[in-house]
Amino acid sequence: MVAIHVTLRSGETRQIQGRPGRSVMEAIRDAGVDELMAICGGGCSCATCHVYVDPEFAALMPGQGSDENDLLDCSDSRNDTSRLSCQLRVTPEFDGLRVTIAPEDD
Repeated sequence: MVAIHVTLRSGETRQIQGRPGRSVMEAIRDAGVDELMAICGGGCSCATCHVYVDPEFAALMPGQGSDENDLLDCSDSRNDTSRLSCQLRVTPEFDGLRVTIAPEDD
């Protein structure tokens, strides 16, 4: 298992466990974090699993696909570290990953 530190919108940080090969979104959802909606279930067809990846881990992230980029473009809270957590597969190199759940879009 891989340790992932998730900062909630309230500022509280929780350490959760991610299983290699599964998505960061699934790890967050399976840990009972209900503010990450993940409405599409990981199909990259919404942006309700939007997170900010700590810059220290940016180089470990896979490149963004065009669908992910288009969905993030629709978010008022997109920044340079924005990612859809459904598009990030947990790997052993992610151990200690820090992400922050982005504000909910209106």
